[in-house]
Amino acid sequence: MAKELLQKTTTEVAELIERKEVSPVELAQSLLDHAHSLNDSVNAYVSFRDEEALREAKNAEEEIARGNYRGPLHGIPMAIKDNLYVGGEVTTMASKIHGDFVSEDDASVVTKLREAGAVLTGKLNMHEYAWGIDNNSPHFGAVHNPWNPDKVPGGSSGGSGAAVAADMSFTTLGTDTAGSIRIPSAACGLVGLKPTHGRVAKYGCFPLAWSLDHIGPMSKSVADAAVTLQAIAGYDHRDPTSVNIPVEDYSAGLGGDPRDLVIGVEEDYFFRDVDSPIEELVRKQIDDLVSRGAKLKKVSIPTLAYSEWAELATSLSEASAIHHRDLQTRPDDFGADIRFLFELGELFSSVDYLQAQQVRRQIKQEFAAALDDVDVIIAPTLPVMAPDIGSAVAKLNGRDVDLIDNFIRFTGPSNLTGLPALTVPVGLSEGLPVGLQIIGRAFDEATVLKVGSQIESTDPMEGRRAPIGASN
Repeated sequence: MAKELLQKTTTEVAELIERKEVSPVELAQSLLDHAHSLNDSVNAYVSFRDEEALREAKNAEEEIARGNYRGPLHGIPMAIKDNLYVGGEVTTMASKIHGDFVSEDDASVVTKLREAGAVLTGKLNMHEYAWGIDNNSPHFGAVHNPWNPDKVPGGSSGGSGAAVAADMSFTTLGTDTAGSIRIPSAACGLVGLKPTHGRVAKYGCFPLAWSLDHIGPMSKSVADAAVTLQAIAGYDHRDPTSVNIPVEDYSAGLGGDPRDLVIGVEEDYFFRDVDSPIEELVRKQIDDLVSRGAKLKKVSIPTLAYSEWAELATSLSEASAIHHRDLQTRPDDFGADIRFLFELGELFSSVDYLQAQQVRRQIKQEFAAALDDVDVIIAPTLPVMAPDIGSAVAKLNGRDVDLIDNFIRFTGPSNLTGLPALTVPVGLSEGLPVGLQIIGRAFDEATVLKVGSQIESTDPMEGRRAPIGASN
């Protein structure tokens, strides 16, 4: 019975908790036992909070017994990425330099999770300082993809992706600067949402690049992503990028009729150089929505041709500014790949950075114009499949291509624009999941989630689950 519970989605098990058919304490203990049993092989967690989690679960159980049920995260055991501060506890950023760092305060999102009644089971592995996409850490070891342990799980939130896919956390949070929620969600067969920039406050999240960073849910279902976003969204004056705008009821808008939907497709960028099985699965879902009554319209965003340069000029420059002092005083304490990237970032001039912002402004304007005519834009999440751990290249229709460039190629534009973007799993290629990306208007996460739920309702994964998980 414990394994069957761990396979359930957050919203499914929340109903059982609300009806007092499942004990939060027993659920937390089962998840912790399962996570401990798999962690040597998956390496999703960098630390556990067994005693604290069980104490939080007991408090949740007592509150629910008194009739004080807070909502669908109350009593739900979940771990979070190790760049989100938990006050009084170590947050490492998967680094040597911050290996003993203890924050005074909780991150905004951790405070909100506590208010929702979530049970925090531990901190999850990540690529060092969130700047990398394979989660092969020199300090904490590689995270293994639960669909195939030889493959990367994506990054930088690779521990988050692997934990949820392997039923080691019901839902979780990732951070996303160039795709770090959506990349591991796609590679691990999850739903991952990068909200609009400013929708979720980032206070207490160690920054990678101030103007590009986002925090969002990584979950087993669209409904789970909706309730997780509901819990963490909202304004916090301590984050200067936070926007004081009302938070919608994201669960209420799920489903609906595709006949009310206008889908935009940008062929020149988002369907150029895509591995054929990925393109086939994504186009199949677009065709299915059209067959159910959705309208299809081609859109043009010509400045996307320069988005990869603008993304890297912005992210590398901002990241290098954040780490400049440590690069000067203790460069050998960085992992070799991260040190190279941060040093590369110091080569950009102020002219380069400001030109990148001009490109960014033009891309924003073109996306806004396109989204005036359509409800969402649909694209592949990744143009290539996850490679073996340790590989710097991926296969694109049989030829080797650079892994980093291709993993961020379709996700980076939504960080430049700040627009909400959701990935949902739509099938398998070579035994690994394929993700479809849905990009929407600013602060219209509700529509993005609705379209995701319409795709999910046809069960494109056909019930298939990662081989490493609670079902085994």
